[in-house]
Amino acid sequence: MKKAVGVEPDIKSRNLKRLRRIEGQVRGLQKMVEEDRYCAEIMTQISSVHEALRAVGRELMRNHLKHCATAAIKHGDGKADAMYDELVEMMYKHSR
Repeated sequence: MKKAVGVEPDIKSRNLKRLRRIEGQVRGLQKMVEEDRYCAEIMTQISSVHEALRAVGRELMRNHLKHCATAAIKHGDGKADAMYDELVEMMYKHSR
């Protein structure tokens, strides 16, 4: 398992708080489905979860570029090309 080259403590803390909030939102969605709540209300909550996950993803991408990608690109020696490929693949996957 790879580890991040660097993680800023305040960003890590923010992401963990967001993920805990998202976890609560997902439990709320389960309850809404169990209770046969109105579909439009459930869909609105699903959109909120999607946006919250995107916010965490943006923070992680920023951290990856700032620390992991920068270190690999500076190191060179084939690591730069591998990182470029990884970044392109990440952008492709996460832009859908």
